[in-house]
Amino acid sequence: MNALVAPVSAFGSLWRSAPVSAKVGIVIVFLWIFIGLFAGVIAPYGETEVVGSVWQEWSAETMLGTDQLGRDLLTRIIYGARNTIFIALLTTVLSFFIGITSGFMAAALGGWTDQLLSRIVDILLSIPILIFSLMLLSVLGTSVPVLIIVLAMLDSTRVFRLARSVSMDIVVMDYVEVARLRGEKLWWIMRREILPNAVAPLIAEFGLRFCFVFLLISALSFLGLGLQPPTADWGSMVRENAGAISFGILTPLIPALAIASLTIGVNLVVDWMLHKTSGLRDEV
Repeated sequence: MNALVAPVSAFGSLWRSAPVSAKVGIVIVFLWIFIGLFAGVIAPYGETEVVGSVWQEWSAETMLGTDQLGRDLLTRIIYGARNTIFIALLTTVLSFFIGITSGFMAAALGGWTDQLLSRIVDILLSIPILIFSLMLLSVLGTSVPVLIIVLAMLDSTRVFRLARSVSMDIVVMDYVEVARLRGEKLWWIMRREILPNAVAPLIAEFGLRFCFVFLLISALSFLGLGLQPPTADWGSMVRENAGAISFGILTPLIPALAIASLTIGVNLVVDWMLHKTSGLRDEV
């Protein structure tokens, strides 16, 4: 029971100290996460089930109308939340594991290891990530595992730069030198000495990188190289229903608003986290 009470109490304290903008962001993010987790229960129809005519108007049976194939748009939005958000989350977690590990290694080892990793990252950063990802996905295919690995590898270069920059100031501290003199291994030093002292900016960066990866997946799906039909995805839903605009039907705007709402929510939370980790006080 105590193990459950402590996190709830900590969250309550954090919630009370958060500004209104951060609370709005937290509600938006948790709402979409809840929808994604329970998509199979909340959605009124199956993900690929055809329930009416093409671009049918809003009604009691189809609350947001239907898409270009007659599938329920509300159902597609709900399943799109599960697919888009959790694939973006998994990609971000993988990119952080790669970026933090390589960045800490570069700072802790220095010398040729630092130079080699830094030059590889510089080369990858010189190519726009959207163009690079389009090229790689065109060659390797657009399956979900390939999409996650490609985007995680490309996004990890941004995480590497931050992790290396932060850890460069930590590895010269006395407690790191003491750990080395004790004979501690590299992995132990990275995990027990560097990471705890670098976690604050990395947490804030995680929110920013998630937002970027989420938008990148939506952009790739819009271009046809992200999640493939019939999988529901907000980016591909905008592309597939774009023709409805010509008939004055606002169907493409609904998934676009879903993308915008999650992006705004994440940024509101990240702005608050950056303010907290900066050590600045709110003006009275």
